[in-house]
Amino acid sequence: MDKSQLEQLRHSAAHLLAAAVVNLWPNTKATIGPSIDNGFYYDFDFANPISEKDLVRIDQKMRELAKSWQGFERLEVSKEEARQRFSDNPYKLELIEDIVKTGEPITLYKSGEFVDLCRGGHIDNPNEALNHFKLLSLAGAYWRGNEKNKMLTRIYGTAFPSKEELEAHLTMLEEAKKRDHKKLGKEMGLFVFSDLVGQGLPLWTPKGTLLRELLDQQIQSLRKKYGYQRVTIPHITKKDLYETSGHWAKFENELFKIITREGHMFAMKPMNCPHHTQIFDSVPRSYKDMPQRYAETTMCYRDEQSGELSGLSRVRCLTQDDAHVFCRKSQIKQEFGYVWDIIETFYSRFGFDLKVRLSLHDPQNMKAYLGVEEDWNNAENSLREIAKERDVEYFEAAGEAAFYGPKIDFMTHDSLGRQWQVATIQLDINMPERFDLNCINEKGERERIVMIHCAIMGSIERFLSVLIEHFAGNFPLWLSPTQIAVLSVSEKQLDYARYIHGVLIDAGIRSQLSDENKSLGAKIRESTLQKVPYMVIIGDKEMASWKPEGENDNQNLIVSVRSHDGKDLGSMSLYEFQDLLKTKIEKYE
Repeated sequence: MDKSQLEQLRHSAAHLLAAAVVNLWPNTKATIGPSIDNGFYYDFDFANPISEKDLVRIDQKMRELAKSWQGFERLEVSKEEARQRFSDNPYKLELIEDIVKTGEPITLYKSGEFVDLCRGGHIDNPNEALNHFKLLSLAGAYWRGNEKNKMLTRIYGTAFPSKEELEAHLTMLEEAKKRDHKKLGKEMGLFVFSDLVGQGLPLWTPKGTLLRELLDQQIQSLRKKYGYQRVTIPHITKKDLYETSGHWAKFENELFKIITREGHMFAMKPMNCPHHTQIFDSVPRSYKDMPQRYAETTMCYRDEQSGELSGLSRVRCLTQDDAHVFCRKSQIKQEFGYVWDIIETFYSRFGFDLKVRLSLHDPQNMKAYLGVEEDWNNAENSLREIAKERDVEYFEAAGEAAFYGPKIDFMTHDSLGRQWQVATIQLDINMPERFDLNCINEKGERERIVMIHCAIMGSIERFLSVLIEHFAGNFPLWLSPTQIAVLSVSEKQLDYARYIHGVLIDAGIRSQLSDENKSLGAKIRESTLQKVPYMVIIGDKEMASWKPEGENDNQNLIVSVRSHDGKDLGSMSLYEFQDLLKTKIEKYE
């Protein structure tokens, strides 16, 4: 079954869900029920609240109804007929008015005794195909995602063509629960949320901050090789900047706005590119100055809907490892190649395999983009040439471009097989036009330049949500906030444990000394929960190799080492242990 057929299967399952709900609770108002990645949902306005326990009843009713569903009968009706049929459902009436404004036909689809307002996209044989589904959870969701509207009840489910595929997916979901970055982040002490601070605004602990810095340092060291220079910009801007760039018209409702005491309108920056154009444009540029490569790791702010926020995956305050290249058209391939090299090097350190997607404009919806179609076609052909010269397989996705230009997106799968978009390189042909960005060429003429947007992690928050779940919190040694936990069997060995801890710290190893008055078992459990890669156990045997008052040689000092997965690596010299750590860190293990 291809993607389109799978979406039709899941959308059909959403109809079946709605039919079961209104059969069980006739006073319920059904609203919308689309297919989504890995499943479907339907939003309802219940007269009385339901709970997770009711999902079993709904599931049973769905299976009962599905037996009589021979297909989906399409009914095209007038606006008067549609209004009459859904006269008691304000949500459907609102949707009907929206359809009337577009001039599209109003269509209903009937299965069994259930009729729903729908544009279509269903399977032909629901009684045979709608067998392998599962209702998953309940959630609150504002009508049309607007928190000013009523909170509805959203029921999530999933459906597959076969029992085997459904069971494999449910097994993956169980594993995903164990790896949930919200759960692990709290257990590992990486970040917290506070109701006083607000939803979608993560607060990073010392460990979490160190993790962010380690990732950023990797990227900055790779960028330095290619001549990127660090810049710093304010977190707010006048409205004028975003009106010129086109972001105000496109994203006005997603901006945090500030009114000054003098009545001027400012906005918290949702992105950095318009600011960077002003650094480039601050002085005249010669072709000899090109390209200009600016890099910055900075926070941006977006007024996301409360119902859409989810841990680090969707936040209101996100940190971008952002970079922009201002270059001539003749330099596009070179600069894309540099960024591509950085991306491949960075992601290889996590063992990720990358797939390439060319994200293009939708030719049927040019009003969603800046500029003219001819320029878009030329830019997209440039990206195709770059991908072909890299000799990589790629696939194209119409409608996935940024509103200012096409892009090359890098896709990967995590350890659970889930697909994520990670890095991106975007070719911007419109912002240089809107800001009139030029350089003086060899003939002394003004030459329009282009702009390349490149984010390696994109949002550090979102990237870390993927990374935490991919590794189940068991980060490779080079990335772990705490690399070693030094544990003494009792207080009697604590002085030697402190000495070992100090030697490791001096060697640049991120060591943590567990000096609380706890049993060794409790210390091991705590270090395991914190996902510390290695534990150094200090008992009487190890302490016997140490001279508290004399000179000590690391080749003679003995430690016992245990890995996070419970393997006893036995006794070894401190020198051997440090060499083991150094080798693993250098290999990004």
